[in-house]
Amino acid sequence: MTEPDPLWLDPDERAAWLAVVGLMIQLPSALDSQLQRDSGLSFFEYMVVAMLAEQPDRSLRMSRLAAITNSSLSRLSHVARRLEGQGFIRREADVADGRFTNAILTDAGLAKVQAAAPGHVAAARSLVIDALTSSQLRELRTAGELILQRIHPGLSFPVDL
Repeated sequence: MTEPDPLWLDPDERAAWLAVVGLMIQLPSALDSQLQRDSGLSFFEYMVVAMLAEQPDRSLRMSRLAAITNSSLSRLSHVARRLEGQGFIRREADVADGRFTNAILTDAGLAKVQAAAPGHVAAARSLVIDALTSSQLRELRTAGELILQRIHPGLSFPVDL
């Protein structure tokens, strides 16, 4: 039995795909470079502490934090260990259900994210937000949510905190 011919991309599809690939490679690197230079945090570390900082009690279950940061629990655990070593977070068993672990942002972690946030927001604005019109931003959000839905069916995007 012969394999079916691949469904090649037409020129417009190819151009769109290559733009997405370039964005996937270049944007994280640019954001990571700014955060490393200005605050000593990687982009992913920043996202972890920022999502915790947005919580009223500065705490989330690790599994929920992984979903919000679009990460695997394994990757998050590795980064949480590093952030814990720096005194930015601590992990504790969930008092409501000991099978779960909560990540809790410390005072030092809150100070770190508050110091890092202005530079990160400026970079996000410069690289993405200000490059697009309001209509294009809505289209970008819709496109991103549709693609993420294919990667994680059933998970709503943006992930509600």
